[in-house]
Amino acid sequence: MRVISTNIAEPKIISWRGKDVQTGIYKFPVDQSIYLDKEDVKDDHVIDRRYHGGVDKACYLYSVEHYPYWKEKYPDLEWNYGMFGENLTVEGFDESSIKIGNVYKLGGALVQISRPRQPCYKLGVRFENQKIIKEFIDSLFSGVYVRVLKSGEVSTGDEFILEEENKNGVSIKELNTLLFHYNKETDSTILRTAVNDPLVAEGDKKYFKKHLA
Repeated sequence: MRVISTNIAEPKIISWRGKDVQTGIYKFPVDQSIYLDKEDVKDDHVIDRRYHGGVDKACYLYSVEHYPYWKEKYPDLEWNYGMFGENLTVEGFDESSIKIGNVYKLGGALVQISRPRQPCYKLGVRFENQKIIKEFIDSLFSGVYVRVLKSGEVSTGDEFILEEENKNGVSIKELNTLLFHYNKETDSTILRTAVNDPLVAEGDKKYFKKHLA
């Protein structure tokens, strides 16, 4: 995996249900490195910290390989990297093979795969169509947040070097399945694995623990 774009947002006011709302989802590529800190990306703008930023959502990654899929669905948008609100657009990223809890050296930082993206209405605003929320969930092309175990600079061209693999863990795709598409007949083993994995965020576990009942 390799970083192909570093993206930062300036705060933007949008209209939502008759109210003005500030958002940092409008990210655009920058020519310099970005600094991954423990709870956010330096000089980026995390507006609503109830749902964004924090230890388990310090930085968001999205795959460049998913862009053609979305461009075909939304050809009239003005496309750039950062469209999904990601700080890092990444080449070679595959949700079906990357495990929650994997640790990578990335530039001067050390990061751990933590939580898949759960989209909100602001993604719909950026795409000018709220139907993308369900499409995004159904696609399983979620991207992923990372924990920043060691702060540091990350630049375009930096590669992800695997330091620790959570071999018995669940993949990002499997965790998405538990969150949104759980099937008792096929996913009960994955569910038990995820519930017992300390590297799966408690914020995600609370959503799928109900399946145990």
